[in-house]
Amino acid sequence: MKLKKGFVLRTVCGERIIVGEGLDAINFGRLLCLNETAAWLWEKAASLGDFTIGQLADTLCEEYDVTAEQAKQDVEAMVGE
Repeated sequence: MKLKKGFVLRTVCGERIIVGEGLDAINFGRLLCLNETAAWLWEKAASLGDFTIGQLADTLCEEYDVTAEQAKQDVEAMVGE
């Protein structure tokens, strides 16, 4: 899978948010604010290009003290958003 085109991770007023690029994408009711871990996962997914939930879960386990099952659940939740 890949990240949806037209959406980027930005830092706005100290918050990490996903926004649509371009004037046509502006809809402030649709901003998604990410916590530190979710923003980190977004950046990893962006750097991979094509990725699987398993790859992101493995990467999450390498970086954070989390079980493989919890990492998979967290990645699935983020991808679902």
